[in-house]
Amino acid sequence: MAERNADLTAFNTLALPARAHCLVRPTTLDELEQVLAGHDPQEPIHVIGEGSNLVIEDDLPGLTVVLALDGMMKVRETSEHVWVAAGAGVHWDDLVAWTVEQGWQGLENLSLIPGTAGAAPYQNIGAYGVELAQVLEQVTVMELATGTVSHFSAENCDFGYRDSRFKSRDKGRYVITGIELKLNRQPHCNISYGPLKQHFAGQDADAVTAAAVRKQVIAIRQSKLPDPAVLANAGSFFKNPVVDVQKAESLKAAYPQLVSYPQQDGVKLAAGWLIEAAGWKGKRLGPVGMHSEQALVLVNHGGATSADVLALAAAVRADVWQRFGVQLEQEPVVLP
Repeated sequence: MAERNADLTAFNTLALPARAHCLVRPTTLDELEQVLAGHDPQEPIHVIGEGSNLVIEDDLPGLTVVLALDGMMKVRETSEHVWVAAGAGVHWDDLVAWTVEQGWQGLENLSLIPGTAGAAPYQNIGAYGVELAQVLEQVTVMELATGTVSHFSAENCDFGYRDSRFKSRDKGRYVITGIELKLNRQPHCNISYGPLKQHFAGQDADAVTAAAVRKQVIAIRQSKLPDPAVLANAGSFFKNPVVDVQKAESLKAAYPQLVSYPQQDGVKLAAGWLIEAAGWKGKRLGPVGMHSEQALVLVNHGGATSADVLALAAAVRADVWQRFGVQLEQEPVVLP
């Protein structure tokens, strides 16, 4: 049933005030198809999950779709791998927890990331040495204009760093309705990320299980990142910028403590380090600020508007550019 003039505060983890002209929450593909078939093509459509990567700048006109497609299941398996499917509305960490409980490996590094399974490919979520693109088999989508259902293999999703075809060239064309993942049945845990490598150093190989890695990832995240239910935020607010080797070496010479990671296309810099070095860690502008424990996270201390959020983001970007000559790119999507 459609909700008119619906309050969206609970549908974005920054808790920004906004309303949707018309909000629907389809629980099946048939319901979604009916909603799209009855929609005026002249009116905009906004699709959101749990709003953990959103800045809702203003009230949303037209139709707002919050997918509630549920369900997790094993599709098939071999002696080495298992394929699992999940509806777009499944809470991401519920999916991770379920796969780890089964003893399957591949998602444990992505534990406790907020959001839904359907939003995961849109952003190509990643953490602690693993990206979704490494374990995704395929994505099921429905074209908004026609209601046609299609499947895209991981290779056809144009995955990049926090990017995909659904976020870039096909933005607004499809709604992701489900995902299929290819996981390992044998030990293949990735503990290359520094704190994970340090934690498991000296332990027997048998100790490096999906459950153990998940437990440690959750501990790391909880120690560094605020719970959106307690302190409103949208997670990492800026992407880690990638610069050329010459720029990185120049910055390293001037700032020996700079945190960086070699990449195929250059050197990735830790945006959190840049923001903290620029003096923004724990700093507030009115009701918003950069978190006191993790400078990469922009938080709403209460009563903030989208204008407050975007003003702080602009100030941080300008300061980092002025000090380091590095351009920060915002990670959360701005709607409408």
